[in-house]
Amino acid sequence: MLAKTYGSAVYGVDATITTIEVNVAQGMGFYMVGLADSSVKESQQRVEASLKYYGYKMPRQKLVVNLAPADIRKEGSAYDLPIALCVLQSSEQLNCQHNLEDYIILGELSLDGILRPIKGVLPIAIEARKQGYKGFVLPAENAHEAAIVNNIDVIPVETLTDAIAFFEGKSDVQPIVVDTRDLFFTSQNEYDADFEHVQGQENIKRALEITAAGGHNAIMIGPPGAGKTMLAKRIPSILPPLSLPEALETTKIHSVAGKLGKRATLVSRRPFRAPHHSISDVALVGGGSFPQPGEISLAHNGVLFLDELPEFKRSVLEVMRQPLEERRVTISRAKMTVEFPANFMLIASMNPCPCGYYNHPEKQCVCGQGVVQKYLNKISGPLLDRIDLHVEVTPVSFDQIASTRKSESSEQIRTRVIKARDMQTERFKNSKEIYSNAMMSPEMVKEICQISDPGKALLRTAMERLGLSARAYDRILKVSRTIADLAGSADIQVQHLAEAIQYRSLDRENWAG
Repeated sequence: MLAKTYGSAVYGVDATITTIEVNVAQGMGFYMVGLADSSVKESQQRVEASLKYYGYKMPRQKLVVNLAPADIRKEGSAYDLPIALCVLQSSEQLNCQHNLEDYIILGELSLDGILRPIKGVLPIAIEARKQGYKGFVLPAENAHEAAIVNNIDVIPVETLTDAIAFFEGKSDVQPIVVDTRDLFFTSQNEYDADFEHVQGQENIKRALEITAAGGHNAIMIGPPGAGKTMLAKRIPSILPPLSLPEALETTKIHSVAGKLGKRATLVSRRPFRAPHHSISDVALVGGGSFPQPGEISLAHNGVLFLDELPEFKRSVLEVMRQPLEERRVTISRAKMTVEFPANFMLIASMNPCPCGYYNHPEKQCVCGQGVVQKYLNKISGPLLDRIDLHVEVTPVSFDQIASTRKSESSEQIRTRVIKARDMQTERFKNSKEIYSNAMMSPEMVKEICQISDPGKALLRTAMERLGLSARAYDRILKVSRTIADLAGSADIQVQHLAEAIQYRSLDRENWAG
């Protein structure tokens, strides 16, 4: 007898429906076909142990399991549950009241029949609704994640017997229902870190406000203990809230990577990823024999923070250059090509020299001649070219630390950032995939960032006297456009340009002596 149901395989951040067929016929042996990897083939042992644990029999006849389409590779242990249910039906041990073919069924079985969570549930649920399936039967720990998708029955099951009871009509299990919008809007403003707890550093807060308002990349240069990491961790709290489509796309990436955790639902806050400097290039951009998203994709719609930037391997930093421009990463293998979104803000920090005290107002730098420049040269010119703001961070004085004066909160800063972003949304409403000043092309910079004659004179003087490189020109114009947006100005004024010029420290000739 033949039994059939449906599962799914995830490639990139999209799902493909697969068909699971089991046939019991005369003969002997267990055969699995359909380009299954080792973890899928091992399901025979898990399925057999689970069935025996609950008193069911594994057929001793010829048993063929087909996973279609046969030209797509199947991997993982999520096929255990549909195979087990098809084995029961094909051997006439399951009296179905609900048709197996109406559902997507996935779940990993333990030897005692308990279901373990799986990865990539959200894109599978989206595809199941798109294809018109009645429901999605899956482990209870994944149910809230799948329930983000409306108009499809999400059936949570704890064990194999729960799934059997549901299909035989003996269970009163109800589909999980999640109010996605209510859950999203109630949790999107909850942050552990707030700028009101930061004493002093007003000029750095201003620079980070500009960074958030224009979606710019930034690097902070300063001695150890100046507060670079502390300030960076607070950047998500001043970014505009995620929109519902952005949250859904971000959640899909985290679901595919298995980063959502138990009983997780929609990602409602912008991601903040801070990988250690020992990370490999594959871990950063994604990859592997079966490509998975890397840190730059997990930071999609959020912040990627690279602490102690010169300590990262040069090869790791260089692979970021293309994703920073294209806002996505494409990973090619012999039999597949997958694409992961990677629209993130790069925030980096570094010491100015190996000892950390170059240009320190109080402590003496002990680095030898040429050492500072050699240290800075670990960051390539093309990568530095993609960073808009260079912010010098100085230590906070005792009086500022001990001050009881309340600092401006993240919510107050965020209000100004949202107003500036609204101006940019209106400005780029006819431009495809461009919605912030940082994303402007050189042609758009010339059109949008026009400056007056006094502004041109100031910029000319700055470039000549400070020895600014040519690559600084566009960056200064983009940042000055953002500063004008924060001020609510339609035109770029001289004072906006003057403020933008001071954020190009590393472009100055002889900055490192």
